[in-house]
Amino acid sequence: MKNRPSVNQRCQRVFCVGIMGLLSMANLIAQSPDFQKMTPEERTAYMNKMRAASQEDWQKMMDKLHLTLPTLPSPAEDPKRPPHLNPKEGSTNWFDEAGQTHVRSGWGNWTNYDEVIASNYKLPDPLLLKNGKPVTNAATWWKQRRPEILADYQTEIYGKTPANTPGVTFGPTGTDSTVLAGKAIRKMLLGRIDNARYPAATPSIPITYYRPVNAKGKIPMMVIVWGSFPQPLPSIEKLIDAGWAVALVNTGAIQMDSGAGLHEGIIGLMNGGKDRKPDDWGVLAAWSWGLSRVLDHFEKDSGINAKQIGIQGHSRWGKTALLAGALDPRWAIVFASCSGSMGASLEKRSFGETIDNVAGSGEYHWMAGNFLKYGGNWAAMPVDAHDLMALIAPRPLFITGGTKDSWADPKGEFLACVGASPVYTLLGKKGVGTNEMPAPDVALIDGDLAFRNHEGGHVDILDWPVFLEFAKREFKLK
Repeated sequence: MKNRPSVNQRCQRVFCVGIMGLLSMANLIAQSPDFQKMTPEERTAYMNKMRAASQEDWQKMMDKLHLTLPTLPSPAEDPKRPPHLNPKEGSTNWFDEAGQTHVRSGWGNWTNYDEVIASNYKLPDPLLLKNGKPVTNAATWWKQRRPEILADYQTEIYGKTPANTPGVTFGPTGTDSTVLAGKAIRKMLLGRIDNARYPAATPSIPITYYRPVNAKGKIPMMVIVWGSFPQPLPSIEKLIDAGWAVALVNTGAIQMDSGAGLHEGIIGLMNGGKDRKPDDWGVLAAWSWGLSRVLDHFEKDSGINAKQIGIQGHSRWGKTALLAGALDPRWAIVFASCSGSMGASLEKRSFGETIDNVAGSGEYHWMAGNFLKYGGNWAAMPVDAHDLMALIAPRPLFITGGTKDSWADPKGEFLACVGASPVYTLLGKKGVGTNEMPAPDVALIDGDLAFRNHEGGHVDILDWPVFLEFAKREFKLK
């Protein structure tokens, strides 16, 4: 697709990971087949069908909004193409001398990694009301400004969560007391979603729950937003060793990570299998709804401290963790790793992943249909990543990036932290504490809005020890 890298690091991060989320755990995700029983030819045919269905749904929404893409010359003949780029055999993308991926969006914008170009943007002020009056106290923030920002996100960006969502009933499906060399008990839980209104849609909420065997009383918990592929056992073990419980949630069972699945899952259930309206919720909001139902369940668990349940996600699930934290104030702490555009990095800053990439037919399903209006029209978008962080304030928030993860724009993530810090200050908390990008591996965790840019790539394992240090202070853990 023109809007996203392929056959490269971005493929591994977005496309391949998404396919794994679609294709695993077929017994829990009725809208996906069992790929292990299919021939390579059948798999290829299925994925081609999925891409075509996503493209068709994307085009329907573009038509509904009366939006059209510009007619563009071929990339090789495009005068806007940066002159230092070269094509690579076997890829539709272009690459610079450092090997970084460059793509041209459907709106004609090329990926940029030049800081001079990236600096040409203007951010909305999170402490300025729409009527132009400044927000000078916490009461005005809670009663007026925060609702304004939240309404923009729900209407224009991620979509509105329906008010009449169905009930969810959780029950056990299995237990294993031999995991992590006997240090933890692992329980499998399944949240069954009432689909009586539209039985053709069969979403569910599968959870893998880990608890230290020696834990006594109420302990803190991290809910990790995840897919259905191999679980991050090293990360889980770090949390278990620190005395935390862990719950992994398979988001693909709640809602398929594809535009081809919008007539199924919880979105399809609520729409009765019909097309979305422009302000209907997208996949990230649907996942966030499911995660809140997980929170409902564990708040009632006698072994969990209901005031110390946090949420973490990496990459697309980092975007989800931020949105979930913004939508549900019960999440006590939020950790978003390498979340990029429409996550923690500034949207109007042209660096790495941008609004255009997310608005393309490969990722638009994460968002509300209205979000497509901002493809190629970034300045018009009423909010930016610092506003999403501000919705989480004054709760502790940990943002991380990687020095070799230019696509997710770690500097843009840091600058968003800077932009959100005044809201933390207004609410009596401490922001990121500096306007200067820290050196690699230097953790800014003295405040309630924390940041770290680890030396390395698109991973979260390197930041868990620092998160635990940050959370220990925030939760006043022994």
